[in-house]
Amino acid sequence: MIQTLAFYLFAALVIASAVMVIMARNPVHSVLWLILAFFNAAGLMVLVGAEFIAALMVIVYVGAVAVLFLFVVMMLDIDFAELRAGFIKNFPLGIAIALVLLAELVLGIGAYQAGTLELGVPSGAAAPLLGDSNTASIGAILYRDYIFLFEGAGIILLVAMIGAIVLTHRKRPAGSRSQQDIGKQNRRNPKEATVMKQPQVGEGVEL
Repeated sequence: MIQTLAFYLFAALVIASAVMVIMARNPVHSVLWLILAFFNAAGLMVLVGAEFIAALMVIVYVGAVAVLFLFVVMMLDIDFAELRAGFIKNFPLGIAIALVLLAELVLGIGAYQAGTLELGVPSGAAAPLLGDSNTASIGAILYRDYIFLFEGAGIILLVAMIGAIVLTHRKRPAGSRSQQDIGKQNRRNPKEATVMKQPQVGEGVEL
């Protein structure tokens, strides 16, 4: 009974949050509603026993992707009038795409119910380990059966990170104001750091 109530609660909050992501006028509010949807989706994953997927949703999607979206939206200078004008201009195209996706969804559900789809039968090789959690089972499969693919994906991500750093790194000339000289700052005489002036009335400021 408690599981059923929790499922309906999480599902209702996910649907409501997803609707508010689209309906919110402020992009920052949309991102905040998206974070709420991610948290409730993680709750649904916990209910079905996929705690590893729930942890990934909270750590990766909420902790990285959604926060990145939030900072990008807050840092960009968005013209809301132009944004609304573009939405109205592309509204017919959006409706057409939505109708195509709806037709594909209805066609897929109809084909599945007709029994024409032959789904594969699991071989049992990736079955969960007895007595272990969902996270331990996924870790055993990754580091036992797909260890080379997992390490290859890590190397690719490492190369991509290094490439991004190299492409965005800019060499600044020596002595530029953007570089700090820690030794020079430590050797600075406090008495010479500031100079007290007594300007006379009407003489202005000497630069």
